[in-house]
Amino acid sequence: MALRKSFSRHAPRNSHPIPYIKMAAPSLFSQHAVRADSVPQGRSDWALFPACSAPLPPARCPYAKMAAPGGSSGRRLVQYVVLRGDLQREPLSWPLGALVAQACHAALAAVHAHYGQADTGAYLAEGGSMRTVVLEALDECALTTLAETLKQHSIDHKVWIEQPENIATCIALRPYPKEEVHQHLKKFRLLK
Repeated sequence: MALRKSFSRHAPRNSHPIPYIKMAAPSLFSQHAVRADSVPQGRSDWALFPACSAPLPPARCPYAKMAAPGGSSGRRLVQYVVLRGDLQREPLSWPLGALVAQACHAALAAVHAHYGQADTGAYLAEGGSMRTVVLEALDECALTTLAETLKQHSIDHKVWIEQPENIATCIALRPYPKEEVHQHLKKFRLLK
């Protein structure tokens, strides 16, 4: 059995991960409390990680007073992602994983770019009940036309440009109430 050489790009096995409180955006996880059973015996530094956490009571959540599903305002927040359908067909034939990665990149970039928006914060606070709709644009032309329409109507979005190919693959809108943006997306069908 050959010994595995340790490469410098990998962290040493005995190194401790950086706690979230020392990272750039510690408030992202402030709405979570760590469950006692998620902390390994004798490792109190792991209590800083919300990976196995449960939400705090709503009053302690930073977005508790913002619009949420089922609230009195009745606004349902949704993030729309529009992916080019021609990428999965001949002659391009991208694998499914690559297509999913494009959608993930665009969605995360849109949320990151518009993190300060109240709707974005409320959407993220929804946790496991966030709603994302993935639609299909027929080709790059349809995607470009949609981007122009969204820009004309001042709808915040991110066009994901895959590198090094330098081609537009996906558009993600920041989270919006469905009624504010649906009319611009109704001609697109669900991605299959």
